[in-house]
Amino acid sequence: MTAPPVRVLLVDDSAVIRRFVSEALQEEPDIVVAATASNGRQAIERLERELPDVVVLDVEMPVLDGLATLAELRPRWPDVPVVMYSTLTQRGAAATLDALSLGATDYVLKPSHVADRDAAGRAVRSELAPVVRSWGNLHRARLAAARPTPATAPPARVPAPAPTLRARVDRSRPEVLVIGSSTGGPHALTEVIPRLPASLPVPVLVVQHMPPLFTKLLAERLDARSALEVVEVSAEVPVVAGRVYVASGGVHMVARRRGASVVVTLDDGPPENSCKPAVDVMFRSAVEVWGGRVLAVVLTGMGQDGLDGCRRICEAGGAVVAQDEASSVVWGMPGAVSRAGLATEILPLPDVAPAIGRHLGRALAGSPA
Repeated sequence: MTAPPVRVLLVDDSAVIRRFVSEALQEEPDIVVAATASNGRQAIERLERELPDVVVLDVEMPVLDGLATLAELRPRWPDVPVVMYSTLTQRGAAATLDALSLGATDYVLKPSHVADRDAAGRAVRSELAPVVRSWGNLHRARLAAARPTPATAPPARVPAPAPTLRARVDRSRPEVLVIGSSTGGPHALTEVIPRLPASLPVPVLVVQHMPPLFTKLLAERLDARSALEVVEVSAEVPVVAGRVYVASGGVHMVARRRGASVVVTLDDGPPENSCKPAVDVMFRSAVEVWGGRVLAVVLTGMGQDGLDGCRRICEAGGAVVAQDEASSVVWGMPGAVSRAGLATEILPLPDVAPAIGRHLGRALAGSPA
């Protein structure tokens, strides 16, 4: 039996955009725009009536803007996916990061600087439609799994896979912390990075799947909340302990040896796992520089970017901490690492910073000694 199409509530104050995006989405056979709204107040009313699979939400609107809409929507519908549809501007990027911190599930950039209407339509179908489809199907699967079903016995608990045996184990303390994240990552990073102390004895390299400008704002926000200095890497810079290096959107970040020192630099190679920057690229470069003295953390994210890099880290003797399914927005990246048996620990998000402290041999702020 063919599954019914994913039902979308499209919210935007522009009638032109509502009509254009609706037409583009409905060219996909498995997506239907069930309702539209011109502001957040209408969106709340129509969400209650339509119960869509996905909400596509504009940021700047009259009456009730995107952020205020999220604040009202989330307590009543905590599980419905909300995809922010924003512009690639300083203001749009900042508002989108605010929305993600308020519980938005994902975001897609509106087409800009496209040649014509047909090109813009192709952008909607190639960029927005896949995100809507993925979140709509995942939402339905989660609802189905949560429904009570008759059973003669409770389901057996499946233990987490044990870490794979490694060719050799490097018992020395890690010399670098590398972190990879994607969907849900900005919130997860704000739960981890600010809990690391200024005395952290290693550098931190972070790849978060985001476009340019977004990564710069993310680094600035993390820096404002953290004891550590957090910088976006936009050119080659030396690596020092106690500093966090966030990969710039649209280019890979790699670690390299330069004589007796280490730098992080940019690599404009092709995307990996459809990502640029890619976690795998950065993780592999860390192994090339530090060998098995690498501690990797894989946070929430769609797909499996980081899987190959974690395999290399484990083979070299390093350790991998993966976020657990219950605390992940989507258990794609950490799930792939966990199912492959590469995770030394699989932990809820609040336990990740204390685990970093254990691996580094010291207690971090807010974690048990």
